[in-house]
Amino acid sequence: MKDVNLLIGNGVDVNSSLELFGDMDAYNETLEQFLEGVNEKLSQIKKYKEAGDMKNYSILVHSLKSDARYLGFTELARLSYEHELASKDNNINEVYEKYNDLMYEAKRIIDLTEEYLGARVSVPVAEEETKVSEVKDKTILVVDDSDLIRTFIKRIFNDSYQVLIAHDGEEAIKIIENSNIDNIIGMLLDLNMPNVDGFAVLDYLKQHNLFDEIPVSIITGADSKDNIERAFTYPIIDVLSKPFNEVNIKRIIEKAIYMKR
Repeated sequence: MKDVNLLIGNGVDVNSSLELFGDMDAYNETLEQFLEGVNEKLSQIKKYKEAGDMKNYSILVHSLKSDARYLGFTELARLSYEHELASKDNNINEVYEKYNDLMYEAKRIIDLTEEYLGARVSVPVAEEETKVSEVKDKTILVVDDSDLIRTFIKRIFNDSYQVLIAHDGEEAIKIIENSNIDNIIGMLLDLNMPNVDGFAVLDYLKQHNLFDEIPVSIITGADSKDNIERAFTYPIIDVLSKPFNEVNIKRIIEKAIYMKR
């Protein structure tokens, strides 16, 4: 039996997380997903730090910050936010000075989570997430580099719609090119992603006159006012700021379905 007091006693704000996830089963499921992807994310963060690539470094520590906030890892969220600010300012010295603190806290959280769960539980890989359903003919496309966000949204809609997953803008464009767009009732698109970002997807949709066919809503973290204003220069449906809950997500998809009619 998992003892939530282990998490609470080690500084995890479980109660605030339950406002998002609703119950402990959903929270525990998301913890498992976090464990499945966090080591790869930390490896990528290290790679970008050593390459001095502060643009992609800032995107990934932003993603780590979001994951930490959703799961109640307040200290990891705080440290990730410091790194996000430093990397956005291209302050490589500060990134290097505080890097070990970030990694130490991330490792502490990983160890704590593994102890709480007892053992890792395998989750489906990305290729299985994007497998086309033979039953559901209406599709929601979720484009976000956060494992937790993708899994959270997939859990909400998986019984009603086919949910296709893209980890960045490049994957999103490939899915659009290889899908029946008449079946896509809405896209939830993050702006800040490594490799190909959300604005590249918006440009693609504009160039191919697809906004009338694919209603797009932006899901985003602490984006700048300029980025939000730039997003609204495209004919998007709405912008939903993270963190959000199930009610917010359902509302924005209902709005997209109405626009698709």
